[in-house]
Amino acid sequence: MKKSNQTRLLLKGLKIDSRAKDYIEKRLQAVRKMLDDILRVEIEIDLDKKGKFRVEVMIKTPRKLYRAEETTESVEGSIDLVAEQLKVQIRRSKDKIVALKKRGGRSIKKKATIDEDARF
Repeated sequence: MKKSNQTRLLLKGLKIDSRAKDYIEKRLQAVRKMLDDILRVEIEIDLDKKGKFRVEVMIKTPRKLYRAEETTESVEGSIDLVAEQLKVQIRRSKDKIVALKKRGGRSIKKKATIDEDARF
């Protein structure tokens, strides 16, 4: 299972210091651990006219695109909320896959017949 470190950080109308970049990486590291193959991570940080920070994160995997966006008073607050939204999306996706596999197994079990002459 390969992990990719292709991360793109887009800053629109602002500059952030290394402390904020480290915080963003730390918060997204937990999200990265939940996924096996990550092709690309894009982080977009924007400062709107009201002085609020809009953070949008997109994580591209071979089969799915996870995306979350949040606007708050601080970059840290926005990234916290975005990370939680992404975790929820990933958990739902994984739970759905498990449920489909179980349902498929039950379907096969129902269709399977055992010959009465079979010896076990």
